[in-house]
Amino acid sequence: MTTKFKALHFDNQFTKVLTADEETANYRRQVAHACYSFTTPTVVKAPKLVAYSVEIAGELGLTEADCRSDFFTQVFAGNQLAEGMQPYTMCYGGHQFGNWAGQLGDGRAINLGEVLNSKGKRWTLQLKGAGITPYSRSADGLAVLRSSVREFLCSEAMHALGVPTTRALSLVTTGEEVVRDMFYDGNAKAEMGAVVCRVAPSFLRFGSFEIHAARNDIEQLKALVDYTIRTDFSHLGEPSLEVYQQWFAEVCSKTAEMIVHWQRVGFVHGVMNTDNMSILGLTIDYGPYGWLENYDPNWTPNTTDKGQRRYRFANQPEIAAWNLNRLANAIYPLIESVEPLKEALSLYSKQFVTGYQQMMAHKLGLLEFTGQQDQQLIDDLLALFALTETDMTIFYRLLANLPTDNSTSDVDLIATINKAYYQPEELKGEIQQQIILWLRRYMVRLQLDGLSDKQRKSAMNLINPKYVLRNYMAQLAIDKAEQGDNSLIHELQVLLLHPYDEQASQEKWAEKRPDWARTKAGCSMLSCSS
Repeated sequence: MTTKFKALHFDNQFTKVLTADEETANYRRQVAHACYSFTTPTVVKAPKLVAYSVEIAGELGLTEADCRSDFFTQVFAGNQLAEGMQPYTMCYGGHQFGNWAGQLGDGRAINLGEVLNSKGKRWTLQLKGAGITPYSRSADGLAVLRSSVREFLCSEAMHALGVPTTRALSLVTTGEEVVRDMFYDGNAKAEMGAVVCRVAPSFLRFGSFEIHAARNDIEQLKALVDYTIRTDFSHLGEPSLEVYQQWFAEVCSKTAEMIVHWQRVGFVHGVMNTDNMSILGLTIDYGPYGWLENYDPNWTPNTTDKGQRRYRFANQPEIAAWNLNRLANAIYPLIESVEPLKEALSLYSKQFVTGYQQMMAHKLGLLEFTGQQDQQLIDDLLALFALTETDMTIFYRLLANLPTDNSTSDVDLIATINKAYYQPEELKGEIQQQIILWLRRYMVRLQLDGLSDKQRKSAMNLINPKYVLRNYMAQLAIDKAEQGDNSLIHELQVLLLHPYDEQASQEKWAEKRPDWARTKAGCSMLSCSS
């Protein structure tokens, strides 16, 4: 049965232009000489709407009445198709933890189609957790409530933070149980099933191009690159050798911009495989992610990466460069010259370094990054963070309150930032002295810019968030939702729409991670099942 939402106009260019899998039956298999397979979502027993994003619904032209209708719930659980939807799953490969993994594909994601909104902007609607696909390998294609809550909340929270990201339209429970072994330790249990509708201009990944190159299917590779340029990079002009080079350079640039934002807010992705890298420079696939709470550049939230720590916070810029190198290798057959690819990769490095330096200067309330003196100030601050557990988010937010009056006492300086420390009793002796010396140097540097304390605080509070989706916050919402209470999901959803604002009634969410969350499952470490 199909009907329609008046505002959703599907044009489905991806399936119109690119080659489909000739096999239409839905079973796990290798898919050759195709970019996608037609796949129908699995019908679920008793779907219920948990939450939806008013902002992304508005972007699509959906009204509140649309979103609260039973038809909306049925469609975005996978039970029905709206008029114009043509579900499909994408074929892609990827390097996972540094090793080529072969065909991966949309194992638990099904694209419903591509919508053009009233402004002509393209949005792809994708269900995550809607059942088995040809790319599910040994899995069931389903998702559980805990991972779906995390994806739904984080997608919209990252957008509000100003980080390039995929979006989330809806979160629906299925009324069915899904068995998961959260930490792959033999302790599987039945959990509530759920489906998230993710939204993005495109869900193409680096691995989408790698799979065709690995199979030496240059015809499909060229068709996909040409489609991508015409659809998402049309400002570059019609595909040609020169445009291919410009396109890759722009992908490098967009990726650098995204990684700078991750480092700015303290976000750790956790699974930076090439199949989780968006061709549009969007944060994609929210699995075992987390925010730095006590600043630790070697921290990764991913239990699978606990030993190697390949995807730790400090390594994200380098991993992005490594992944771009894999993409360069994949598209080389279309360019057949190393130099333009090397130039684009060099652009990534230069843009990241410049962007990072400027971003860190702005986090400190400086007008501009001015060179080695500022770099030393930044390096010394990060070294201070290692002396005693320091909450990164809270520290930068409190630093905006620092008075630059030379008459400010040492006691008052420490008092300004005291709440950022997990063991404030350690702020004595050599540790305290080093912090004070840095603060004094910082005050001298601020005075060179000539901003008033009020002006500086205003600028710093626009770049340093007060509220981020700490893992323990998401886990509290999950715990309640699993008991049938969705109120905390809604509370956090509203809170995180305005992460830079003072929200007097929500101060409890701007505090340090509680001690009980240090080792609790879902709060400290997560798995790819999370």
